[in-house]
Amino acid sequence: MFNKVEANLDFLGREKEVLAFWKKNDIFKKSLTLRDGCPDYTFYDGPPTANGKPHIGHVLTRAMKDLIPRYRTMKGYSVLRKAGWDTHGLPVELEVEKQLGLDGKEQIEQYGIEPFIKACKESVWKYLHEWEEMSDAVGYWCDMEHPYVTYHNDYIESEWWAMKQIYDKGLLYKGHKVVPYCPRCGTALSSHEVAQGYKNVKEKSAFVRFRVKGTENEYLWAWTTTPWTLPSNVALCVNPDEDYTKFRLGDEVAIMADALMKTVLGDDYEKAEKLETVKGQTLVGMEYEPLWDAHPNKKAYYVVSDGYVTLTDGVGIVHIAPAFGEDDSRVGHTYDLPFVQLVDAKGCFTKGTKWEGRFVKDCDPDILTELKERGNLIKAMEFAHDYPFCWRCDTPLLYYARETWFIKMTAVRDQLIANNRSVNWMPENIKEGRMGNFLENVIDWGISRERYWGTPLPIWICPEGHMHVIGSIKELREMGHDVPENIELHRPYIDAVTITCPHCGKEMHRVKEVCDCWFDSGSMPFAQWHYPFENKERFEELYPAQFISEAVDQTRGWFYTLLAISTLLFNRSPFENCLVLGHVQDMEGRKMSKHLGNVVSPGEVLNKQGADAVRWYFYTIGAPWLPSRFSADAVGEMQRKFMGTLWNTYAFFILYANIDNFDPKAHPLDSVELTLMDKWLLSKLNTLVKFVDEGLETYKVTESSRAIAAFVDELSNWYVRRGRERFWGKGMEGSKEAAFATLYHVLVTLCKLLAPYTPFMAENMYQNLVRTAYEDAPESVHFCDFPAYEEKYVDAELEKNMEALLEVIQAGRACRNVANMKIRQPAAALYVKGVSFPEDFAALARDELNVKAVKFVDDAREFTTYSLKPQLRTLGKKYGKLLNGIREALAAMDGNEVVDAFARGELVKFDVDGSEVVLEEVDVLTSPAQKPGFVAQTDGGVTVVLDTNLTGDLIREGYAREIISKVQTMRKDSGFDVTDRVHIAIECGETLKNAVDEAKEDILRATLGVDIADIAAEGVEWKDWNINGEDAKIAVWRA
Repeated sequence: MFNKVEANLDFLGREKEVLAFWKKNDIFKKSLTLRDGCPDYTFYDGPPTANGKPHIGHVLTRAMKDLIPRYRTMKGYSVLRKAGWDTHGLPVELEVEKQLGLDGKEQIEQYGIEPFIKACKESVWKYLHEWEEMSDAVGYWCDMEHPYVTYHNDYIESEWWAMKQIYDKGLLYKGHKVVPYCPRCGTALSSHEVAQGYKNVKEKSAFVRFRVKGTENEYLWAWTTTPWTLPSNVALCVNPDEDYTKFRLGDEVAIMADALMKTVLGDDYEKAEKLETVKGQTLVGMEYEPLWDAHPNKKAYYVVSDGYVTLTDGVGIVHIAPAFGEDDSRVGHTYDLPFVQLVDAKGCFTKGTKWEGRFVKDCDPDILTELKERGNLIKAMEFAHDYPFCWRCDTPLLYYARETWFIKMTAVRDQLIANNRSVNWMPENIKEGRMGNFLENVIDWGISRERYWGTPLPIWICPEGHMHVIGSIKELREMGHDVPENIELHRPYIDAVTITCPHCGKEMHRVKEVCDCWFDSGSMPFAQWHYPFENKERFEELYPAQFISEAVDQTRGWFYTLLAISTLLFNRSPFENCLVLGHVQDMEGRKMSKHLGNVVSPGEVLNKQGADAVRWYFYTIGAPWLPSRFSADAVGEMQRKFMGTLWNTYAFFILYANIDNFDPKAHPLDSVELTLMDKWLLSKLNTLVKFVDEGLETYKVTESSRAIAAFVDELSNWYVRRGRERFWGKGMEGSKEAAFATLYHVLVTLCKLLAPYTPFMAENMYQNLVRTAYEDAPESVHFCDFPAYEEKYVDAELEKNMEALLEVIQAGRACRNVANMKIRQPAAALYVKGVSFPEDFAALARDELNVKAVKFVDDAREFTTYSLKPQLRTLGKKYGKLLNGIREALAAMDGNEVVDAFARGELVKFDVDGSEVVLEEVDVLTSPAQKPGFVAQTDGGVTVVLDTNLTGDLIREGYAREIISKVQTMRKDSGFDVTDRVHIAIECGETLKNAVDEAKEDILRATLGVDIADIAAEGVEWKDWNINGEDAKIAVWRA
């Protein structure tokens, strides 16, 4: 009937079989049209770049991004699963530079922009095979045959349309601003790019003397964290409202913020003589002598003021270099300070300086040395701080004045904040925290990059300064001169296109910059459709997305650019639900890095334990937004505990279903007579279905997956283990029929429930359980509807009673462990306080715990007491030498009575050596204790007491149960089939023989024995056993 199932845990081999089945039968392609005409559910796939290898973090993101679309498809939605590739930007350029042996922009232009661009286009797909292979292996269903590609003309044209819309709203402008700048890449970075590249570094800060002009020994003390900017200094800045003190220290007179004097001077503070304290504003205009005279063309080298100067660090006076700081630049504009730029585009000092041609940050030590030699360095201190590095090439960024194209995000700040608040962020704190804080302080987006491989900015400028933004290829052809029919919208081809200025008639040329590649990925909701030139209605039907998910570092990356562009164009968020994922770490909580040697490649684990195991690990290990501590061993352990348990249950069913030729069509669930255990399991199953359905509906991945794991554990270790014998009987009636029908129904439901989580194992089980029995069943489990909640099977009271029973059983097992009493040794009784359940549940408890009676009591005092000891901390000083007597007196008291007295608020009084002792509750240490012959366990208000006193009858029954166990072990070791009948021979003493004679029928029934003899058949080997202290030899052979 069913195909034989191997009990081994070769899940990887089975996954390969399933993958081959999917490909042979085009299962994924069929799934894309399965729900045509059904309600739409939109999922956006964040585009990776295929010129970088996938890592273990991508397995996590693909696992999470695959789960929800699979679930929604099974819930009857038509789910768009369009893959995408982020193909532009510095990562590609840097890779190509290495391939071609080039270093920097000068060499690129010498090589030629056109061949460089062609090489970039080829390099984009360098690791495409690895990405496709990894996606297949992890079971990530996304349409990679028809992806959106950000370098395609259609995609770029949609971006040009967006740029024109932004320009028409007056939000695109060119500004000369201090921007984060990568000297290696030769281009500015946007604020969200900078946010991705911070590192904690140790550098030298400098406390520097500036001589007040016209004095011999009077100085302004200033502080800087960037000594390399000091040669470009043009002013010193104070806070106008703070107090500044002129003081004498030795032969020197100095000025600094009064509040920072103790911190800066340290031990010398007491030696300092304060001469005068004034507000910062009083110092404005004071002139000083420059450290290096840059011969500026405007007034310079004097004190200015601004509220941005704080007294948290330094000396309360900061040096101003308008070319190298946003605040410096602003203050420079306010006071019309000269602009001194001594650093070139490569981040090196310019010609004419002492450090010509050297990278500025490398010059800090030399600058500090010179200041020290000249007497201008007060001190240099090492300090640790977060400093931005280029997120692509790892070069330290400089804050550098550049002409850059900006989108005026500050103008839409309020809309950004409102749209962000419309999103269901998971976790919730992202909304007002990481993302909310970023938006509260949003700055204008530096959109241009002085590079080559990217979406060209569609901006044309004429000699008169007029500006025109092209919004489509049609407009380009209408306005452009000699535009090729199939023009490629990339440099250098687009650079050659000129247009006539509509204002003055002069020739306009395109600006050389390309667009921030984050604008590419943030445009994917509409650009993937070539909107608005094509698919206008389809885009509007599918916008916004119901679901996106990526790692937490995308909060200020892709998530922000999606939100920013959508707000600019459509004034709404482009996604409704966002599941933010934590990073994958090693088992010690360290970031994975080549330096630490702890990097795990996707293939390393996928090719060892398979995708389902890795997926299940990520789903259940913790909340998705928390860091995942990952190791192959941890994955293997979870695979064994969950997948192994479920697979063994499935294999058990198949084994006995084939033995009995069970046909599910002939034994529908509604026609069988269900037992208590069947009813409980079906109730529990439907409660689980409802919980998982509601959980996935609200993106509760961890809670829903853990609920499934708990159910599978109870299915295997309670239902199946308790009901094994039901599958062994003859025929197919009554309890046996119900057992088969129930377990079949549960396993099929679990296949569908697990399909979004573990798609390979679910498919494997479904094909055997369902497709072999029902020819008209859906071709794949992934074509099935998600299981529906069937209220008719749910019995909350039944589940409550079973939960109480399992709690009692757990405590009863603990009692046996404490008493060192084997489960096969019957006990007289189990006493239960704090919970009760009907007789049919009590019968299960008696059988499971091997006790003759289960008795519910209101008071366990008959079996339990309390151990009493003096509290030395409170009684030591009070009673001293009487402590031993107090200890003996407490040991002799009834623990229950003492605890009850304290509970009533009473004191305990007694005499020791003629002296009265009075004890309060705090004076006595109490701990639960058992009376002889009884073992108790208490948990959460429930107390379970096991009577461990053994009678002769109980001992003999224990012998019989041990013999049954040993015979079962010998059957298994001999390789007998589960249906084989056997002969049994036992050699033992009189005590054991009497027990065997009494329980002969029970032993034969439990072991499929034919008879019990004293002599074994010829050639059969005996095995020695110790049966509860009695020696015995047992032989077993096939009947």
